[in-house]
Amino acid sequence: MHTQLETHIRAGSAYSSIRARVVSLLGPITVFGGVVWAIVQPYRLTLLHPHHQGFWWLAVEPPLLVAGAGIFFAVAIAGPLVSDMERRDGAAR
Repeated sequence: MHTQLETHIRAGSAYSSIRARVVSLLGPITVFGGVVWAIVQPYRLTLLHPHHQGFWWLAVEPPLLVAGAGIFFAVAIAGPLVSDMERRDGAAR
């Protein structure tokens, strides 16, 4: 059966190389590590007990910074890097 309404699945949704998969997983793994760190050491999160703490003491907390760095890497760095790697691998073929 042939219709005019078709949907095409982009080939870019699946990564072809192991390097691209590893780079794309670095951000989520880092976020997961930050969340696990916050759960394992809750005393590091001064938001849970903010008595007599200044703004910077509350804003700059290591587990939250690690999770934020993972999110930043996944959004701003890994996406363009993986697309460049895929484009280069496609041009090499």
